[in-house]
Amino acid sequence: MADLKPVLVVLPQGFADWETPMISAAGSDFYGLRVSHATPGGGRVTSIGGLTVDLPDFAPEGDEVIVLCGSDIWARPEAPQIEATLQDAASRGQTIAAICGGTLALARAGLVDARAHTSNSADFIERAQGYKGAAHYRDVPHAVADGGVITAPGTAPISFAAEVLTAAGVSAEDVDQFRTMLGAEHRA
Repeated sequence: MADLKPVLVVLPQGFADWETPMISAAGSDFYGLRVSHATPGGGRVTSIGGLTVDLPDFAPEGDEVIVLCGSDIWARPEAPQIEATLQDAASRGQTIAAICGGTLALARAGLVDARAHTSNSADFIERAQGYKGAAHYRDVPHAVADGGVITAPGTAPISFAAEVLTAAGVSAEDVDQFRTMLGAEHRA
């Protein structure tokens, strides 16, 4: 596990509690990832479920897998303006992942214009100002990874976590075990 990349989970105001905890918990406890959390501008944020946390500013160091947690704020005018930071990170070769509303930030940054991607729906991601990726949209219920960008609908936190773990360098065998373990409740 010496070649694992750190993971930086970005939690905006109103973040969706259920979308990234498997990355944080399983990533650090099971696989030894260094997982940190931040919020654009730094400060106190409260989740949809009422969890309040104080976090440092979102300032990537250059080697992390960046994970954008979903929130309704990504669809509003007061959405954090992090597009330039995401573009810089992508130009350095960092993997950037987004789930649910976080995919809107990727769309505004132009990071899905030429990559296969998904979101909550085609209609949802088309709300993003400047979105030009409709030809590459995949209407699937699971995460999609393409060219250093990972996207997922808010209903796919497990496949999203698996793709992030893979991008961070967790072995294929361990990621398969992770998927099997968390999907066990759905077997007949």
